[in-house]
Amino acid sequence: MSNKIRPYVLAETNWKQVKDENYTVAILPWGATEAHNYHLPYATDNILGESNAIEAAAKAWKQNAKPIVLPTIPFGVNTGQMEVKLCMNMNPSTQYAVLKDVVQVLDAHKIYKLVILNAHGGNNFKQMIRELSLEYPDVFICAINWWQLSDAKKYFEEPGDHAGELETATVMHLTPDLVLPLEEAGDGAAKTFKIRGLKEGWATSQRAWTKVTEDTGVGNPKGATAENGRQFFEKTTDMIAQFITDLHHADLQDMYE
Repeated sequence: MSNKIRPYVLAETNWKQVKDENYTVAILPWGATEAHNYHLPYATDNILGESNAIEAAAKAWKQNAKPIVLPTIPFGVNTGQMEVKLCMNMNPSTQYAVLKDVVQVLDAHKIYKLVILNAHGGNNFKQMIRELSLEYPDVFICAINWWQLSDAKKYFEEPGDHAGELETATVMHLTPDLVLPLEEAGDGAAKTFKIRGLKEGWATSQRAWTKVTEDTGVGNPKGATAENGRQFFEKTTDMIAQFITDLHHADLQDMYE
């Protein structure tokens, strides 16, 4: 096998490798295609999800785990952003249908551990996992929101919620050629709900994006640096890699203590 082919990335590897490999953990990066302020690419969440998945899988592979990274799902729930040009929406019911088909394949090929590596705040897989546990009880499914793994405030002055410092810095590290100069970015100023419960977060609803932010960002990106993005990326991928390795070794019939 060529040294350039990564055997833990399904899109790159081949039947010669796959047919005899005993993969134990499938990783499904799930992102979105949406505006990220003026300066970041529409594929920001896909870049972040896939890059974290592949780097974590590489680290886990070196620890003798056997993960396989599936192709990234590039569309997420963007029901609140339908007025933003070419923000691509995938409804939760569609996500469930896609996820069910993925699980069906894994179950058929005896890969009984699935990690959904989520990179988009609008995606929420908890209820889908509950329902799929009844249809495919042999497959253990879990989801990780990569940006929540480590205390972002240790790395960023103002992490932000969408296209802010955290996402900007990490994309600057991963794909700097796709980031416009920060002087071209908006300041990410955003309005909040007037109602107390919604403002404080103990009541939830959907935000109407174009009424909340003018530049589509939520959080000021101006303090972002590629170095801070690198440090955060290394920390989160270390954590994901350890999780994958632990899951690789886990006995699904003995998961509790």
